[in-house]
Amino acid sequence: MVSKPQSLTNHPKLGVYVHVPFCASTCDFCAFYQEKPRRGDLDRYLMGMDAEFALLPQDRRVDTVFWGGGTPGLLAAKDLERLGQSMLEHLVEPPKEWTIEMAPSTVKEDKLEVLKELGVTRVSMGVQSFDADLLESLGRLHRPNQIYTAWERLKAADFPQTNLDLMFAIPNQSLEQWEAAIYEAARLGPTHLSTYCLTFEEDTALYVKLSEGKVSIDEERERRFYERGWELLAELGYAQYEVSNFSKPGAECVHNVNTWRMQEWIGCGPSAASQYQGERYQRPANLDEWGASMESGQPAKTERVELDASILFADALVFGLRMNTGCNLDMIRDQFHAPEVLQSIETLLKRLEVEGLLLRKGANIQLTHKGRLVCDAIGSSILQAVDEA
Repeated sequence: MVSKPQSLTNHPKLGVYVHVPFCASTCDFCAFYQEKPRRGDLDRYLMGMDAEFALLPQDRRVDTVFWGGGTPGLLAAKDLERLGQSMLEHLVEPPKEWTIEMAPSTVKEDKLEVLKELGVTRVSMGVQSFDADLLESLGRLHRPNQIYTAWERLKAADFPQTNLDLMFAIPNQSLEQWEAAIYEAARLGPTHLSTYCLTFEEDTALYVKLSEGKVSIDEERERRFYERGWELLAELGYAQYEVSNFSKPGAECVHNVNTWRMQEWIGCGPSAASQYQGERYQRPANLDEWGASMESGQPAKTERVELDASILFADALVFGLRMNTGCNLDMIRDQFHAPEVLQSIETLLKRLEVEGLLLRKGANIQLTHKGRLVCDAIGSSILQAVDEA
């Protein structure tokens, strides 16, 4: 390991996101970049990631790491070990939190052993549902029995933190089925639960079904699922700290919290996004294009945006309000030095407060229960108010 520089504490928190773009199949709801796992592509990916990791800063401590996809767990144990060792060789010191996403069908003992030895602290498993018919309707490859087998393996491996992802408002899913899924997930006992309302992203099979009238969006139904989930998870000991995230005490995902607080992160791998050194950008969402740029020594940046204080201030508000603790306007103003943004949204904040969507106490603002139900619309209103100022 490289010796720890003295200047490490003078920077924002820094995270590293690693995109593993391989999936055995495409779920109907998924719009993330992915590829079928062919050996030649896997080898090229691993070589490209060696080059990505070599670009990581040597004067900054990486606080958190998140491996997502795709399906990171689809990699064989030897490939996971190579990827992890390559990353660790280019970090100043091991991260305090290291999360990897795994699908139930990919959770194997040899992979878990490698991940534990590497220092992974959190495994996040995409369960989505415990109902076989609902899983099939989502295009998921795993079946309920694979969830339980995977969970027993995770428990035996004894990672410090575990998360289960659940999905609600699935076509033909009843509220009773949603309650049953929450009860079952809590019975297993993960330290963290994430719940996501099914969304209809363009370029997905689900979006095609929506456009053909085979499925529909029912906002009132979604609201019932949201509220029942929040109520039940609180009863079961999972505190909501963000609209979609719930945890046991001390088990919040620090990587995500730092992202929502507009700290810095570096994305590695095809389609991975970064917010680092005053700009946002993505790597090409194409394995060949990304690989060629890494091999050339000139890593490509797409969708590049130069960040200014107003962008960061507005985004800190939008994402901060998704968290139950909300935002401190004085702290955000001091962090990003954009008082004009606060002035531009002052009227909007007052209106949200009058409408019962926002609570304000001094410099602290947070959404009410009613406000969290429409947090996306509130976020859009904030961005619009800033753009129009």
